[in-house]
Amino acid sequence: MIEKYKHDSILSQKGLAIWFTGLSGAGKSTLAVGFEGILKSKGYTTKILDGDVLRNGINAGLGFSQSDRIENIRRAAEVAKLFVESNIITICSFITPTEEMRNIAKTIIGKDNFIEIFIDCSIELCEKRDVKGLYKKARAGTVENFTGISSSFETPKNSDLIINTESNSIDHCLKSILEFINLD
Repeated sequence: MIEKYKHDSILSQKGLAIWFTGLSGAGKSTLAVGFEGILKSKGYTTKILDGDVLRNGINAGLGFSQSDRIENIRRAAEVAKLFVESNIITICSFITPTEEMRNIAKTIIGKDNFIEIFIDCSIELCEKRDVKGLYKKARAGTVENFTGISSSFETPKNSDLIINTESNSIDHCLKSILEFINLD
């Protein structure tokens, strides 16, 4: 008979989901990539789950209606949970515009394995950083249900950490995240 598989024997680290939430252009993906680099340099096994990437794969076909957005986050959280259960530190970068969606993710992954980080930045600066031109298209009415323009973003009330990318450098933000999570 095969012994029950033990996740703890694979990696000598605890799985964790670090969930970055914030407007498009706030710096979620930039911080996710930077934070992953720091963790990898310290020997941690990590995986980034990015909203744009998942929408081109597992979440292809989902639109931006409220029900599709909820399904997008539900699927992302289920994938993150699989990585966390394998003791992989999973850095999740999703707009996650409502408390309901953030709570769905936290419930699926488990509150003991979930850290919510609000990446705070004004919509004005997010629009200036918009390399894809999505804000411009949303303001012109060619992109529907765009968070911050034609669809609301509920500022998180219970984030574990707030990182302001408007008034702090990327290096400062990454240092703050690392100090808060304190994996060493």
